[in-house]
Amino acid sequence: MKKLIAQIIKFGLVGVICFIIDFGLYNGLNLIGVHYLISGAVGFIVSVVVNYILSFKFVFERKENLDRRAEFIIFVVLSAIGLGVNELFIWLSVDVVYEGSALLQGLMGENLAKAAGKIFATGVVMVYNFVTRKIFLEKKTDKNTDNKENEEQK
Repeated sequence: MKKLIAQIIKFGLVGVICFIIDFGLYNGLNLIGVHYLISGAVGFIVSVVVNYILSFKFVFERKENLDRRAEFIIFVVLSAIGLGVNELFIWLSVDVVYEGSALLQGLMGENLAKAAGKIFATGVVMVYNFVTRKIFLEKKTDKNTDNKENEEQK
């Protein structure tokens, strides 16, 4: 259990770094007039490459029987699905919820609604990313080995 908690913390730290990259590009591109869905995709794609590098350096243990090209392809496919989820939640937040609510439009500007949508989407995709990477990309550990380590720590 301690190993999982440590892994979640490392994943969170990598996520924060990638979020800063993603969110920074998203807002920077929005400010210069790039459409918010394109800004979202660009920020997400750049952060995925950084995330791949950092995830396998600090968070996940690589499967020994999976070559790096296959690993990267799986990572990209999972990330592309995450990008779809990301874009869906941003679109729903801005074009459906914000644009459909006079109350929200009175409470906040469109840029704040876009930022809030991006933050919400990031939270959803972060959970998706951790679970799918753990299932499809991480080396499976032997339960007996984990139990022995737990007993030794007690």
